[in-house]
Amino acid sequence: MGLDRVHPADLELEMAAGALVVDTRPADQRDRDGALPGAIVIDRNVLEWRLDPSSPHRIPGSDDFTRRIVVVCNEGYSSSLAAHTLQRLGLTRATDLVGGFQAWAALRTQSDTMPPGR
Repeated sequence: MGLDRVHPADLELEMAAGALVVDTRPADQRDRDGALPGAIVIDRNVLEWRLDPSSPHRIPGSDDFTRRIVVVCNEGYSSSLAAHTLQRLGLTRATDLVGGFQAWAALRTQSDTMPPGR
């Protein structure tokens, strides 16, 4: 698919560099597992027309075809397909998060349980 996928440990660096992180998980998954800090929520079924820079219905700040966009789903499957579709719309730096929200959450849990200095 040609995606330069983001690893969970690098997500904060991507955000700091200006990436737009988009959480496409359904409401029930967000309610159950929590929010992804710094991400905007866009339902998967409206993702393309909300991010397409040429769409009159795009979200504010999504008018740059070269902006890095990181799509996040629950486990990293549907986000890969979504990012590929965004690339086909001309958003050449669209990608997704390896393992999705669950991999990101597991990494956070792991780092929270590690002893200091490790």
